[in-house]
Amino acid sequence: MLASVFIVSGLFAAAPAQIDAQKTISALSNQYGERAGKRAKAWFKIVNDAQQLDDITKLEKVNGFFNLFKFVDDSVLWGESNYWASPMEFIGVSAGDCEDFSIAKYFTLLQVGIPEEKLRITMVKATSVNQYHMVLAYYETPGSVPLVLDNLDPVIKPATKRSDLLPVYSFNGKQLWLNKEKGRGVLAGSSSRLEKWNDLQLRLGIDRLRQPKQKME
Repeated sequence: MLASVFIVSGLFAAAPAQIDAQKTISALSNQYGERAGKRAKAWFKIVNDAQQLDDITKLEKVNGFFNLFKFVDDSVLWGESNYWASPMEFIGVSAGDCEDFSIAKYFTLLQVGIPEEKLRITMVKATSVNQYHMVLAYYETPGSVPLVLDNLDPVIKPATKRSDLLPVYSFNGKQLWLNKEKGRGVLAGSSSRLEKWNDLQLRLGIDRLRQPKQKME
């Protein structure tokens, strides 16, 4: 079933990059409106203020910021069934689905200094809603039980406390794992096998911002 989302490609390694705050705020204001620019400004404040904080506080601040956004299905918001919005598109429209929440949290945590090897974007089966769902997992150490950042449950909890989530696969900017338990899973190659992930890499930043089909404000 998962093979349909995989393609064969080379290794991709994500890394935090310097982002021009003023240029970004201006671009989001022009594309999505004044309130989008204010959200971008708030995002940059979180990124700047969180640099010297411990990892758990960084997780809490980033998780809390994005969980204020609205959940809207892709077909309503973007006019297609499975669109992975870039973090700047997500901030711009202030709405998205579970992939958008997880992706925005992932890239923001990279920006505030969380090492990539501690983060996994994780596809799960959410038994509470009986559908596939995406969350972000944080591993303090390679063998530790991950903490789960989720838009369905705003409280960050260990995966052992989330019996409603059944892991399917997970990835970061370098690797892809197939998960059969709440641990780290089985290495399955490069995350560049994920077609949606490759497409997202081409749309990071502010040069290819997309207008939503349905405006949220």
